[in-house]
Amino acid sequence: MTHPLRIAVQIQPQHADYAQIRDAVLRAEDAGVDAIFNWDHFFPLYGDPDGKHFECWTMLGAWAEQTSRVEIGALVSCNSYRNPELLADMARTVDHMSGGRLILGIGAGWFEKDYDQFGYEFGTAGSRIADLAAAMPRIKARLAAGNPAPTREIPVMIGGGGEKKTLRIVAEHADIWHSFGDVETLTRKSAILDEHGTAVGRDATAVERSVGVSEPPAAVADALVAAGATLFTIGLNGPDYDLALTEQWVRWRDERAADAP
Repeated sequence: MTHPLRIAVQIQPQHADYAQIRDAVLRAEDAGVDAIFNWDHFFPLYGDPDGKHFECWTMLGAWAEQTSRVEIGALVSCNSYRNPELLADMARTVDHMSGGRLILGIGAGWFEKDYDQFGYEFGTAGSRIADLAAAMPRIKARLAAGNPAPTREIPVMIGGGGEKKTLRIVAEHADIWHSFGDVETLTRKSAILDEHGTAVGRDATAVERSVGVSEPPAAVADALVAAGATLFTIGLNGPDYDLALTEQWVRWRDERAADAP
């Protein structure tokens, strides 16, 4: 294993007042998670489609000031919603605000309602993936040109599972790959990612594997770890943001660490 086991939460910015979101961030950091994510949408993804919702990057700036230990980021930012250079400068700024705790999550985008309601061209899956591929070098160039420079080489997390194109972008540019699907999907696509790494001249086995989990660790953790996953994220919905499952995963992480030689 090349990466430590880490536990994250995705505090979904829907169906809650901001005070409830702020409280959930506080409780999650106190519970011992390693990272706190939100998501980059403009409307709820489930429940009341017109329910309460808040914007991603404005929130990350607030989290940078509120938190002191955890890494923060979007799982994941939509590449379509911001010019790549602007996104890079936003990331650099939040990196400094947080003292070097930002993870730059990014994906090609998929939620058509966001595009339609906010005036973005939806295009096709192919065009959105091509746009992501074109954006990544621009983002990295702008990060390198910023003054002051980022506090660290900001880790890039790419979410998606397209085997021919998206995983190639992951192999070229990502430090973390967030996959979607079951253990069998993770295993198969992880091998494809490694093949893309060979094709682009990069050791993609070093890319951290990230997955979402919705069951207790006793049910799924061993199989996911065996498949290569080391970053486990529990999705939390408003308004309650129940941390019960998260606390089980934090205990599991700590027990595994205590048992390590």
